[in-house]
Amino acid sequence: MDMKQNPWSLNGTLIDLGNDYRRHMSGGSLIISDLDKDQDTGVYQCTAFNAWGSILGRRASLQFAYLDNFKTQSARSAVNVREGQGVVLLCGPPAHSGELTFAWIFNEYPYFVQQDSRRFISQETGSLYIAKVERSDVGNYTCVVNNSVTREKVLSSPTPLVLRSDGVMGEYEPKIEVHFSDSVPAAKESVVKLECFALGNPVPEISWRRTSGIPFPSKVKMKNSNAVLEIPNFQQEDAGTYECMAENRRGKNAARGRISFHAKPHWLQTMADTALSIQENLFWECKANGKPKPSYSWLKNGEQVSAEGRVQIENGALSIATVNLSDSGVYQCVAENKHGIIYSRAQLMVLASPPSFSRSPLKALLKARSGSQVTLECKPQASPPAISLWKKGNEILQRTERITLLSNGTLMIANVTRRDAASYTCVAKNQFGTASTTGRLIVTEPTRITVRPTNMEIIVGESIVLPCQIACDPALDVSFSWAFNGQLIDFQRDSNHFERVGGSISGDLMIRNIQLNHGGKYICIVDTDVESLSTSAILVVKGPPGPPDKVAVDEITDSTAQLSWTLGRDNGSPITGYIIQARTPFTVGWQAVDTVPEMVNGNTLTATVVGLNAWVEYEFRVVARNVVGLGEPSPSSAKTRTEDTIPDTAPTDVGGGGGTKSELVITWEPVAEELQNGEGFGYIIAFRPVGTVTWTRSVISTPGAAPYVFRNDTIPPFSPFDVKVGAYNNRGEGPFSSIATVYSAEEVPSMAPKRVWTRSVSAVQIEVIWEAVPTISERVLGYEVVYWEDDTKPETVGKVRISGNYTLVNITGLRANTVYYLCVAAFNTAGPGPQSAPINATTKKPPPDRAPLNIQWTMIGSTLTMQWDAVVAMETESRVTGYLVLLKRQRNNDINVILINKTTVELSLLGNDNYLIQIKAMSEGGEGVGSEPIHIHKLSEFTFVSYASLHSPCDH
Repeated sequence: MDMKQNPWSLNGTLIDLGNDYRRHMSGGSLIISDLDKDQDTGVYQCTAFNAWGSILGRRASLQFAYLDNFKTQSARSAVNVREGQGVVLLCGPPAHSGELTFAWIFNEYPYFVQQDSRRFISQETGSLYIAKVERSDVGNYTCVVNNSVTREKVLSSPTPLVLRSDGVMGEYEPKIEVHFSDSVPAAKESVVKLECFALGNPVPEISWRRTSGIPFPSKVKMKNSNAVLEIPNFQQEDAGTYECMAENRRGKNAARGRISFHAKPHWLQTMADTALSIQENLFWECKANGKPKPSYSWLKNGEQVSAEGRVQIENGALSIATVNLSDSGVYQCVAENKHGIIYSRAQLMVLASPPSFSRSPLKALLKARSGSQVTLECKPQASPPAISLWKKGNEILQRTERITLLSNGTLMIANVTRRDAASYTCVAKNQFGTASTTGRLIVTEPTRITVRPTNMEIIVGESIVLPCQIACDPALDVSFSWAFNGQLIDFQRDSNHFERVGGSISGDLMIRNIQLNHGGKYICIVDTDVESLSTSAILVVKGPPGPPDKVAVDEITDSTAQLSWTLGRDNGSPITGYIIQARTPFTVGWQAVDTVPEMVNGNTLTATVVGLNAWVEYEFRVVARNVVGLGEPSPSSAKTRTEDTIPDTAPTDVGGGGGTKSELVITWEPVAEELQNGEGFGYIIAFRPVGTVTWTRSVISTPGAAPYVFRNDTIPPFSPFDVKVGAYNNRGEGPFSSIATVYSAEEVPSMAPKRVWTRSVSAVQIEVIWEAVPTISERVLGYEVVYWEDDTKPETVGKVRISGNYTLVNITGLRANTVYYLCVAAFNTAGPGPQSAPINATTKKPPPDRAPLNIQWTMIGSTLTMQWDAVVAMETESRVTGYLVLLKRQRNNDINVILINKTTVELSLLGNDNYLIQIKAMSEGGEGVGSEPIHIHKLSEFTFVSYASLHSPCDH
């Protein structure tokens, strides 16, 4: 049978796929249909192969799970026990394969026995254990067996549990009926379950411990009233002796067992593919760990390797002396213990070939600098290794003071001169043949750097060129590169700042828009075929200073702050001075502040800020400067509040007046919060009649801008008072404002206007005229017109005020064809006086809501003649009294309005402009809806155009 056709074996025998209709291969996989337990159970293994050899795959075991029925279904014998006695009901599971789980039915389904401290079902044996029988336990018990793989379920015949009549069982010490083995093997990472249950009266309590005294890790779980100890993910440290203790008041008993750690093999060291020349020696070693310790074997092309003759095997080491071609193949190291088997593979290639320089020929042209050392390597591929010699031209080279021939075939020539320029040939030979390789050596003159960069200082933002120019042998290929602070410059990535300029013998470096981080050491590197040279320069970049740091407020008063800070970077130029800036909740951004000394020099790291406002929270920052300019500001200081003091700013814009009868109203511009100088801020208002001496004072504790109103029936109307306003806070009173004259409240006018008359102007406008109030004792500052639709519609009330001695006002924005009631009153600062008797007026009907239609126009030369259909008003609309023609010139946007009383018009237009024309109907109610605009474009003087718009105009 051809293994390449059928690479699968079952229990060590090749499977004949050609004559097996149930088994076939697909892409190397074995597919079995209609599985048969008798024919398909066993260990499968695949052999993989290619042109170099073959290897065995991992073993795969195929087993069939099943569960037979209980052999007898007749009733089981009754179990007779005394009350208080312990009992064990045996399950005796039938033949099976695959993991089983057990449960017990009490009397009938679905009443299952519930496990607790008194009852336990072993998942190892299936038996039911009752530590202490009670009367309620009497009945029939049926064992239920489940196969976890096939999900099959079978039931035993019932076992009756009967109480004996010879009395109750007395108390007795625990008797452990379920316990684990003395030795329990456990595989790495498996789940280990230990069972322990005891009979006894009273019911025993179960506890667990490790005899080593090591406490259980958190992963260990106790289940079923401590009858099951579960250890998930079992590891080496979990191995040891475990003890189960059953205890009641009559005594205690213990069961012990040792859990040993077992692990399948795991590779520590494997071999690698190896190519050896014929007659060389092979040594491979593989190492694996596992518990128990694994054993080793070796396979070649899937076949067992035996130790004999040239082949030696010791544990995981394989050695073959003086390999030959027959030793080539694919080898496997196999490590195995009872928990698993692992394979490691490597290929051995035994080579036998004549010399060849196909992979490592000499360069056809070799270049060397005069005075240097030349190394020519002779590395032919040959198996076994070849013997080599060197020729200069046709002459075989011998060792001299300058010529060295190394054992590996390398030729070295020291202190070469132009006389060494020639063709050199390496000749290699072994028992399979001969080969050679030739290269020509050219000796060049040394390269010199003629122009070098020099150390420089430069200002941030400027540009510079660092020169690097050479003189070299014309036979050499030259390349330039630059390094900055030890890192090669990437001219593509850093093209914003760096560019290489110059020709074949110049590698100048241009640096544009230099930044502070460009300061450092620049190295020009010159590489030729035969040597590498370099030259360097230090570039110092000067810029504005870096930010100072750690700004602190060391001392603060109501108007000063003592600051300190630490030095920032000078960025190549000494710091010449500092500027102090401050910010408060009341400023827009940062502001420069006054200091002592006025100019803070660069050697000073402290300053006193003056001119601060009291009781204001300040932040400070410091800006350094040098000859280059101002630097970045420091981080801000912690917020610090100045001390409080009495106010030093008086309120401004003191005035007032107005109000109602017997009132003196005083107003002022409040003091800004940043000038209040402390908590408890308020105002002191002082006033007196003009010409008197004594001041009346009043204190207001509100810091805002509320006006102060003094009421007293003795205050005469419109009487002058001297008024001044001061400020105070918790520290005391501040200055007062200058004295202002404020008049007390006046009385409203005492007379209403007479001879009020109205005229309806349009659908939205009414004109109101009245006779001025004659001279009275009260002032009249103007007139107020109040209007409304009727008394049941308060939302329609409107009001118009006009200041001065005017006696006419137009009220607009009214509703069409609506009755309005109006009255007029004089007013002054005290308010309006009595109103005139109401009169009414009705607005005109609205204008027609239709535009003129059927507009026709004719233009001869510059004369435009237009006509249209008359607009006829409806009964609810104002009658048409004429038409408005709006003529707009587009050049200067001039609009001419022509009012006519007929439906035709003749217009004279200028020929060098465009026009926009619109027509509206006019009525007593106002203007009607306009027609669509008519566009008249530039026309020649002799153009004749006629157009009729039947419904709506269009552009022409």
